[in-house]
Amino acid sequence: MSLLTINDLTLRIAGRTLLDQASLTIEPGRRIGLIGHNGAGKSTLLAAIAGDIAPDGGSITFSGRATMGRVKQETPSGDLSLLETVLNSHEERTRLLAEADSTTDPTRLSDIHERLLAIDAHSAPARASTILAGLRFDQEAQQRPVNDFSGGWRMRVALASALFLAPDLLLLDEPTNHLDIEATLWLENWLARFPGAALIVSHDRALLDNSVQAIAHLDQKKLSLTPGGYERFVQIRTEQRLQQNRQAEKLADQRAKMEAFVARFRAKATKAKQAQSRLKALARLPQIDAVVEDTPTRFSFPDPGALPPPILKLDDVSVGYGDRAILRRLSLRLDSDDRIALLGRNGHGKSTFAKLMAGQLSPMSGQVQASSRLRVGYFAQHQTDELILDETPVQHMARTLKDATPPQVRAQLARFGLDAERAETPVRSLSGGEKARLLLALATRHAPHLLLLDEPTNHLDLDARDALIRALGEFEGAVILISHDSHLVESVADQLWIAENGTITPFEGDMDDYRTWLDERARQATQDSQRQSARSRNGTAGAGQPDKSQQRAQRKEQTRQLAPLRRKIRDLETRLERLAKARTQLEAKLADPDLYQSSRAEDIATLNSDLALVSQKQEETEMDWLEAQDELENSVN
Repeated sequence: MSLLTINDLTLRIAGRTLLDQASLTIEPGRRIGLIGHNGAGKSTLLAAIAGDIAPDGGSITFSGRATMGRVKQETPSGDLSLLETVLNSHEERTRLLAEADSTTDPTRLSDIHERLLAIDAHSAPARASTILAGLRFDQEAQQRPVNDFSGGWRMRVALASALFLAPDLLLLDEPTNHLDIEATLWLENWLARFPGAALIVSHDRALLDNSVQAIAHLDQKKLSLTPGGYERFVQIRTEQRLQQNRQAEKLADQRAKMEAFVARFRAKATKAKQAQSRLKALARLPQIDAVVEDTPTRFSFPDPGALPPPILKLDDVSVGYGDRAILRRLSLRLDSDDRIALLGRNGHGKSTFAKLMAGQLSPMSGQVQASSRLRVGYFAQHQTDELILDETPVQHMARTLKDATPPQVRAQLARFGLDAERAETPVRSLSGGEKARLLLALATRHAPHLLLLDEPTNHLDLDARDALIRALGEFEGAVILISHDSHLVESVADQLWIAENGTITPFEGDMDDYRTWLDERARQATQDSQRQSARSRNGTAGAGQPDKSQQRAQRKEQTRQLAPLRRKIRDLETRLERLAKARTQLEAKLADPDLYQSSRAEDIATLNSDLALVSQKQEETEMDWLEAQDELENSVN
């Protein structure tokens, strides 16, 4: 019996057909990875399965008694603790517990307790806590209000709620995008043990290889199912394409021989019947087209030229925001052939380190020694918000490469697959993957010797990720990579650095050693927690063990101390809204054709000057906001 049946499904968005009579069946307990190019319609399909949008044709049938869970689009908020927020996501358990406290009917109370036993309600707090711990919320963090955390951490709480429900069918759309590599590895293991069915949209090869049992490929508006993980999918698909090409060549050869016979003997009376027979046979030959591969995705980085080693050196450096140091005692060396992956939990200073390397933060103490000719290219996902929505990639690149000719501008965009059509498309109409390509093109426009890549693959599809890996393999400069994508890390990096305990240190070993180290640390933390719980139950907890009232008092004091910083962030957000509105108004005036017919040149110059000033203030305010957000994250984690 199937859990979910998709039959001849047609989906259209804004007049564009994404799926055309596509079919797929998911059995109970089967975990399936859903892949396809950016914009193919994967997220739209999940929305249709969840009932958010109606099909334009065909049907989606879900087993009547089964449950479905997905990560909600809106992030959780409020004063409830993380643990309470996750527990309350189980609506039936929450409702039954509330009714049990208020009912006076003994029969109803018995029914309630029977149902609570059936849904395993008594173990819910332990299960919720385990999931939150896996997503890197320690016991103290689990007791803090959701509002204490930034958007990325709240997305983890939303994911924790979906996992906690343990539905019959779990729908996940790029679940690793807001996770660090430690939480990503934990999620891989959790999904591999999950007893329910799952449909997971992901471009993370490691997750697709380690956590799913089949791959559903959305291609040319159809769905095809292949058993195994992503690596097996690639093998099977390659074999199928080779076989299809061979069959097409064989049929083409057979067709050519038949056509030659007909052309030769059609006019001869003695051969007329045979020629007519061959004509009928020709008509019956199947049409098998040779596989025409999609245009392969290719990236390439410009050659930076050589620099003498070391290209950069840190000597006892501390860095942070204001008077508060995030990282201390940094003594590290970087050479032009280094390929370094910077690992560690979110909130432990990885992005702060990248900003130091990019020159966006100055050291609070210590010394940074860098070659006077060193050029640094910095890519970070938050830079997407700095793109001007109404401008095209050509306009963005031309503004930053002031001395470049139009062919040089387009050549730099073409390095990252932005062809002539996409180069002239306004940013607001580009997909997330296309915006990421534009950011890569902008970050490398001056042929950097050092590439700083902070989560470069979040919006890239699998082909583009492979293209990035190949391009980094050919790049002649140094690379510092911050990524939750373990396949990317294993393919690119030959050194691992760990951000932890307020500093960064080299890690002796590869990703397999790192996984082992994480597992050992997790086991040790579990054993320590169990021993602590046992001491608490026996009444022998240490004097330093705070009770709930002390924890509440500590949270209240922390909230009081962080209130000015949160107020500053709100003020910056309000200022950003005003600047964005002013910028939009100025751009609208400058885009009005009547302006150039009725106004004097000095009026246009004034508007351009005002726009430049607003843009500068917007950029400065965004930087202030990012620093404040980073400081807040590090203060509460």
